[in-house]
Amino acid sequence: MRRRMSANDVIILFGGTSDERRVSVASAQNVATVLPEAEVWFQAPDGSVTPCPRATLAAHQNAYTTDLQLPGTARWPSLDAALDAGEARGKTFFLALHGGQGEDGTTQRALERRGLAFTGSGSEASAKGFDKERAKALAAKAGVRTVESVELTGDAGAMLSALQGLLARHGRLVVKPIRGGSSVGLYHVKGPEDAGRAAREVAAQAPQVAFLAEAFVQGTELTVGVVDSLDGKRRALPCSEVRVDPGRAFDFEGKYLGKGTLELTPAEVPPDVFQAAQALAVTAHEALGCEGYTRTDIIVGARGPVYLETNTLPGLTKASFIPQQLAAEGTALRPFLEEQLALARARRDRQR
Repeated sequence: MRRRMSANDVIILFGGTSDERRVSVASAQNVATVLPEAEVWFQAPDGSVTPCPRATLAAHQNAYTTDLQLPGTARWPSLDAALDAGEARGKTFFLALHGGQGEDGTTQRALERRGLAFTGSGSEASAKGFDKERAKALAAKAGVRTVESVELTGDAGAMLSALQGLLARHGRLVVKPIRGGSSVGLYHVKGPEDAGRAAREVAAQAPQVAFLAEAFVQGTELTVGVVDSLDGKRRALPCSEVRVDPGRAFDFEGKYLGKGTLELTPAEVPPDVFQAAQALAVTAHEALGCEGYTRTDIIVGARGPVYLETNTLPGLTKASFIPQQLAAEGTALRPFLEEQLALARARRDRQR
């Protein structure tokens, strides 16, 4: 019988300053339920950090659409201050953060500098995965098929020119932030009018937010989790399939509010496609140098699976793909979380 591990030294860190902080709250709600002995720390949108009462986290409703707000003054003014506090010493951090500094390597570097254990990929791999253009280049170098893309730079006119050129070659495009996730900030470009609107709106966000445009591939949308184990082995989880209603997109509302989408786990695709997608996800995980667990998004076109992006801290909400895929292979969430925590401690100990 497998012995249940303790999570008494665990701090679930969630919230954050990114536009994905609400998804992070939903992930923390699920993880905290499975790890009832863990502490829970909330990072507010202003960057301050404070312990969160479990009852407050559990009682928060409509996490995807409503910000969590804790009363009173934050315990620490910043994450750095929180990590330097005595309460953090010797703890293992379960990162339930998504997007922004929680996923781009910034938080990971802060933890690494202090020799603190944390789940997920290290700072270098996190930075690689968060930059979609860099991740695509690394995946392509490892032999994975990718699609043509271009970073949108300059003013609205220059961006429109780039979009028009790509549109002429491919007929349909997807425009998205280079650094980000959760389908926030997506534009689907099907013609000149869409290109003009996307160019104007993207230019208005520059240079704070960088965008890329890539060729749209018609096909089956799949997403595949990859999980590392303490024995050094790595496995791909069962593929999930996303079916989108006509006229809809797999954007934030589709992914988290269930509007116009259907998720199937395991995916209903031929075995050879299923296995090819799993192999692609493992290759991407390794090409980026990821650790712990990731989830890679794939489109299966006429020529087979095509790499889109890799999420280095994918969602762990009750509705997220990783929990769906673990359930499909017969793995409960608690043992998965325990092994991720054990991997975090082992990496910390190796680096001492």
